[in-house]
Amino acid sequence: MAKSALILIDIQNDYFPGGKWELHKIEDSARNAARLLEQARAAGQMIVHVHHEFKAENPPFFAPGTPGADIHTSVAPKDGEHKVLKHYANAFRETNLQALLADHDVSDVTIAGDMSHMCIDAAARNAADIGLNVTVVEDACSSRDLEFNGDVIPAEQVHKAYMSALSFAYATVVSTSDYLAGA
Repeated sequence: MAKSALILIDIQNDYFPGGKWELHKIEDSARNAARLLEQARAAGQMIVHVHHEFKAENPPFFAPGTPGADIHTSVAPKDGEHKVLKHYANAFRETNLQALLADHDVSDVTIAGDMSHMCIDAAARNAADIGLNVTVVEDACSSRDLEFNGDVIPAEQVHKAYMSALSFAYATVVSTSDYLAGA
């Protein structure tokens, strides 16, 4: 029987209103992530909370030891749930995440969190590359406007582009409602 884990990535205070790096519709995506977390807890599923802290001096956000780097209260870990600290976009890079999943014989992961175009993309691709079956819950993820060559790409388009790319070869991409309904 397949063993699964819910991986919540970087749902941290600096991404919320008043934080240093606010994301588009972060409160909506966090509510959806909280729904996923509630179901995972009720099912006794393995839960991994990944949070990011930058090592560099004067980081733009997620400075170690600041309230902005704390996991948001809407998805705060409970006793017995795993926490992984990362310093790079990829939750697997120089962390114990891969070993933790292997130690628990996890074959399927569900990923939600932030940012769609960075940490969600990196973790989903890495998870698929190491042989895990990956589901990304797209409306439990957020992004932000990006700039490239003087053009601003709206957050919703950034998000859709990354979800489209992941769904092509790396992950099953679903909505929260479909995921919770078992679709």
